[in-house]
Amino acid sequence: MDGEAEKRGVGAPDEGTGPHPMSGGRTAGEESALMSPRISTVLFDLDGTLLHVDVEGFFPDYFGRLADWLKPYLTPDEFTPRLMASTARMVADRDPARTNAEVFLAAFFDGLDLTPETLLPVFDAFYREEFPKLARHARPAPGAREVVSKVLESGRRAVIATSPVFPRAAILERLRWAGLDDLPFALITSYENMHFCKPHREYYAEIVARLGCEPGECLMVGNDVEEDLAAQDAGIRVLLVGPNIIHRGRRPSTPDYEGTLDDLLFILDGVVPPRSAGT
Repeated sequence: MDGEAEKRGVGAPDEGTGPHPMSGGRTAGEESALMSPRISTVLFDLDGTLLHVDVEGFFPDYFGRLADWLKPYLTPDEFTPRLMASTARMVADRDPARTNAEVFLAAFFDGLDLTPETLLPVFDAFYREEFPKLARHARPAPGAREVVSKVLESGRRAVIATSPVFPRAAILERLRWAGLDDLPFALITSYENMHFCKPHREYYAEIVARLGCEPGECLMVGNDVEEDLAAQDAGIRVLLVGPNIIHRGRRPSTPDYEGTLDDLLFILDGVVPPRSAGT
């Protein structure tokens, strides 16, 4: 627990004292009565949660490098709008019969005088050779490895629940930037293995179904109100973590918990109860 967390009073309250600062005003007895099922699985968002990314630098650099890489096949004016439109189609799609990759590729190659057999090896080479150069725009979130490691050491499962709009190779590379690539995650969502994206409820329901657990056993940890609090629609509790909270105003910010990554360990120990609606 860092000094700032100690200043905020986050941690186990002294025995016999009043309500915990994150308890919504409930006493210790009330907290005990309101305890939820034991959390067996923790879902972690990646960007902004476990990995700090300078998005203003990352995305222009990423799109520019990718467009340059594809220049032998498509001009940037042809490639970039097609990439953006295909990504938007993938994010919006809710067809359980097609993976995100299948939706993206069908949209990207629609009307294009090139085949997947020609371009997919080019994309693969980009993520293998060029994408790692974008690491300069990212750094591990303080304490992220320690928190994830303690979750795993407690016997719980950890999931990388990043919106699956990237190929697995790109997500594994970003996990390397976060210093987490060697940890045994139960699932890493990517556009190859998922059929839905955030903020759809089905994305979270698919994770739960794949892991064979109940929503009430899961906790989603993320920094994006619209994308990560959507887990509540699937019956999953949410810890909204700062300091990089994103809120576009499209959904009320009503997380079950709100704090920092360090607070997760107290929540798993049952110290901090879910806040009541409206607090």
